[in-house]
Amino acid sequence: MLDTDLFTPRPTLTSPNLLARALHAFGQNAPSQAEIWNRLTQSFTVDLDAVAALMPRSEPEPAWLKARD
Repeated sequence: MLDTDLFTPRPTLTSPNLLARALHAFGQNAPSQAEIWNRLTQSFTVDLDAVAALMPRSEPEPAWLKARD
C-alpha cells in the first residue's frame, strides 16, 4: 500500500531501456518479484504492461499425480 501522498508527482519511466535498468537495479536485492513490483511502483509512474513484458514469467509449480501401485 502506498503510504505517500497520491497527488505528489513521481518520475515517469517511459523508455524501455530505463525501465529495464530500474528493474535490474531493484531486482539486485529484492527477495521476490512482488517486492520488485512494489518498489518500482512506489518510486516511479510506469506502464504496468511494459513492466510485465520485461519481467520473467513465473510459472506455477506442476501438481503431480500420485503414482499408482
